[in-house]
Amino acid sequence: ALVQGKTIIPLESSQDHKPAYDGDRGPNTGGMGAYSPTPLITAELMDTIIADVLVPTVHALNRSGRDFCGILYAGLMITGQTPKVLEFNVRFGDPETQPVLMRLKTDLLDVIDAVIDGKLESVDLEYDARPACCVVLASENYPGKSSLGLPISGLEPQELDSEVQVFHAGTALRGDEVVTAGGRVLGVTALGDTLEAARSRAYEVVEGISFNGARFRRDIAG
Repeated sequence: ALVQGKTIIPLESSQDHKPAYDGDRGPNTGGMGAYSPTPLITAELMDTIIADVLVPTVHALNRSGRDFCGILYAGLMITGQTPKVLEFNVRFGDPETQPVLMRLKTDLLDVIDAVIDGKLESVDLEYDARPACCVVLASENYPGKSSLGLPISGLEPQELDSEVQVFHAGTALRGDEVVTAGGRVLGVTALGDTLEAARSRAYEVVEGISFNGARFRRDIAG
């Protein structure tokens, strides 16, 4: 959610996949992919999240003299129709935000400026109604120690597609070459008329990008 003073504007819902391997197996990671919106969050449940999680938290900050301005990320677990808070972050979630940003039609810089300038109440966010899916390309041993400096191929043509965005995470430039620089290397994110179409497009692009030891889950949004 965007927060400034007493103003709270929730962003669209997004669900990530934490375990390293297909079928939710293996160690937890920072996230191996995500999709937005998630059907798990109905309009009624979103109202509950706002009323029971976001509003009390922001009010508590204000009452304690800690006026908050920025992004408040609530990581939730849904049990039945009850949201349970796992964590708060004061930043965008990764990779939850990538599919949300693919759908956001409002200029993000204008939104950030409005938060900083105390004009958040005037912001009206516009979204693409289509779903988006993000698939993370990770290093071979992630979440263990990763090999660095491996050349990445297949990026250039994909970054010209208006409905596909390759978000760089663990990358670096070595001269004119993009190389790996972390565990989660890229977040390939696509829009589609349906979630399955977005998912298929993201995986199509993922298959065209390579670096030594690259791996990814094949069941994101599945």
